[in-house]
Amino acid sequence: MLSLFLLISFTANAITKKQKIEGPEERKFLIETMLKIADPVLNALSQNQLKAKMPVEAVAGQEAGRREVTYLEAFGRLIGGMAPWLELGADDSAEGKLREKYILLVRRCIHNATDSTSADFMNFTKGGQPVVDAAFFAHALLRAPKTLWEPLDATTKANVIRQLKASRIIKPYYSNWLLFSAMVETAIYKFDAGADFMRIDYAIKSHQNWYLGDGVYGDGPDFHWDYYNSFVIRPMLLDITKNALRDKRLYQQFLTRAVRYAEIQERLISPEGTYPPIGRSLTYRFGAFQLLSQIALQKNLPKEVSPEQVRCALYIVVKNQIEAPGTFDKNGWLTIGVYGHQPGLGEIYISTGSLYLCSQVFLVLGLPANDPFWTNPNADWTQKKLWSGQSVLIDHALPH
Repeated sequence: MLSLFLLISFTANAITKKQKIEGPEERKFLIETMLKIADPVLNALSQNQLKAKMPVEAVAGQEAGRREVTYLEAFGRLIGGMAPWLELGADDSAEGKLREKYILLVRRCIHNATDSTSADFMNFTKGGQPVVDAAFFAHALLRAPKTLWEPLDATTKANVIRQLKASRIIKPYYSNWLLFSAMVETAIYKFDAGADFMRIDYAIKSHQNWYLGDGVYGDGPDFHWDYYNSFVIRPMLLDITKNALRDKRLYQQFLTRAVRYAEIQERLISPEGTYPPIGRSLTYRFGAFQLLSQIALQKNLPKEVSPEQVRCALYIVVKNQIEAPGTFDKNGWLTIGVYGHQPGLGEIYISTGSLYLCSQVFLVLGLPANDPFWTNPNADWTQKKLWSGQSVLIDHALPH
């Protein structure tokens, strides 16, 4: 009887503790997770030891080829997700002091990655892949200009612009890759001079032609059931248009469609915090929800979707995947997989560096700790409401 009482007591306490996980604790967990992912990359690169220390897991036979590009993948994708949090800047709070540490660390990494005399100088020109990650790198700078661009010394700024322009040698595929060239040009426009607006215009107009309805764009002329509308298309369309074009009507059109896609993304998250394993590049893990995180960061969620339900949904998605055994190797590097280590899910273009696109889910950390996103009480997300018998609103397509 005593054992049964203790079991009931333990269970009740566990439930109580679980219920006490609210916004501030969720924010703390997400920051800790982001930095756990980031530390091996940033610590090694800041010491010019990334190429020496980072493993290159890839499909058998692809290791040598991926080694040529994987380091820029890891760095550009990682800081793209960290950038809004870093842009909050340093302050006297514990979190503010932590940000200061990582701001300085990332700046040192930017110097090493773009200095041609550095041991960790990165490939911006050889093969096709570098234009992809030059774009993620450029996107990071656009997301945090006050902390990651403006304070750089003149030599490092010149090196960055030189490498971004060097990536022009790569011809993008007739697909979402057009946005990579356009994102590079957008950063050149914002931070230097001589941007090639033809590349920007071609990417934007092509994607206008590839709009399929209900917030979804084709990856090129064809429809793909995957997460590329969130991995690349929607976030880059928004930020290229906002930063390089002065067409408020066009930006609003892209935003309206992005809000609808974010609404769909929120509905894809199951009561347990899983989501459909559809399409390619699933090993980017919770990076699949970049667009939902960005729309929440911009405070553009549809009125039917509360910030706190998005917070709770993203928290459980990240927690589920990051705590799966095998997600990290013994030295803290990400491994190929969706739930733990599942190397068979890696396409031929996937390597260790690719996996750091998962960091894009952390965009929402750019909302300060006192924002209602973090301080409002917990709320169930759409599927959790639905499958527990609560009322939910009928879903409607976006008019074309």
